[in-house]
Amino acid sequence: MIVRWLVCTVFAFLAGLGASSLTLADDPQQFPQNATFSTLITTPFGIEGLTGDRSGNLYTAGILGSPCPVWRISLMKPSLVVVGNIPAPCFPLGIAFNDVGELFVANAAVGEIFRLTPNSTTPPTATEFATGVPGTNGIAFDRVGNLWTSDGTTGQGRVWKITRPGANCTSPPVISNCDEVFRIQPMANEVNLVSGVGGVGRDVRNLPPGTITVTSTDRGAANTDGSQALVANGLAFNQEGDLFVADTARGAIWKVEFDRRGNLKSKTGCDATFTADTLCLNNIFASHAILEGADGIALDEAGNIWVDANERNAVAVVSQDGRVIEVFRNPVNTARLRNAANTAVGNAHILEFPASPFLSRKVFCTSNFDQDSRDNSPSTDGQIDFGGTTAGKDLGKISCMDQELEIPGLPLPIR
Repeated sequence: MIVRWLVCTVFAFLAGLGASSLTLADDPQQFPQNATFSTLITTPFGIEGLTGDRSGNLYTAGILGSPCPVWRISLMKPSLVVVGNIPAPCFPLGIAFNDVGELFVANAAVGEIFRLTPNSTTPPTATEFATGVPGTNGIAFDRVGNLWTSDGTTGQGRVWKITRPGANCTSPPVISNCDEVFRIQPMANEVNLVSGVGGVGRDVRNLPPGTITVTSTDRGAANTDGSQALVANGLAFNQEGDLFVADTARGAIWKVEFDRRGNLKSKTGCDATFTADTLCLNNIFASHAILEGADGIALDEAGNIWVDANERNAVAVVSQDGRVIEVFRNPVNTARLRNAANTAVGNAHILEFPASPFLSRKVFCTSNFDQDSRDNSPSTDGQIDFGGTTAGKDLGKISCMDQELEIPGLPLPIR
């Protein structure tokens, strides 16, 4: 009887621990309630990527400059301090530090990744670290110092591991120091193409631009620009070494696992119409309409995944066990849209196509790319105008949540 009682007690205790853990992960009270945002700073160029150091500074790079400036911004006294430059032509996206303080920037304009050591006294020109990475977008470092990047808007879903400087990922004649480890399943394959058009799958459309008229008898679509093919976007590792990938088109987060030697453990090859290294769909960790437009992602110390849902002008969090919680979405204005507030003062408290989040301890900040799409259209009506058509408006901005996070951000790079 004593043994039986002891066994039951132990099981009850363990069950209690499990329930407590699940409750913590699921409890939305651990996330800011009725969150609000304020603009930290605006930028004279558009911006997309965002990262930070452990001294409370943020870093981002201006888009389409000549060259493109890399800025350091203090959270305490925000100002734009140039600490480096990316040579033109440049369209900087992902940005991340390695463990020795070097800053890496993905330049989608030329399919290259650049490296520099930030210096405000003599801002250096970044040097080439990797080539042959078309559409390079999200970047992240694993525990042993390898740099991972996604292929972004090419829509092929490739994710590469870059092991050393001088890497060449796809360009002939030599592919070196770089491996295509897996692919996120694209929205359509390349089987049965007719003159390069077609395939099997589906095409996600973002409106506007475009028009769709729905009646009781038919559904007509015209001017259907805005095809969304991006399936491998933001990247982030957790403390266990798992890699999470934001899938913009599906509104999903994929979880990719590796063994102790760093070999891919997640299952691939379930659909023979895709390449053999394409992940099976059961590797999707979370999929939800709240995550539509999932762009950049960042983790906190508890393993929760913070997501910029750019197409909805929203921020969401995916808990450790896959529950999706919306933390913020732009309020509706008098025009019944979410692209702008009703006043100039209000525009400093909205998001405009949030692109890349960063958790600086207990402060959540995000860049705003201001693309003219979905909830952010027309994009000219907010605080910024990335198109540059509105006189007197800057082209980018960084917004930070007014409320502190209960759980600090996961320090990067992971170790």
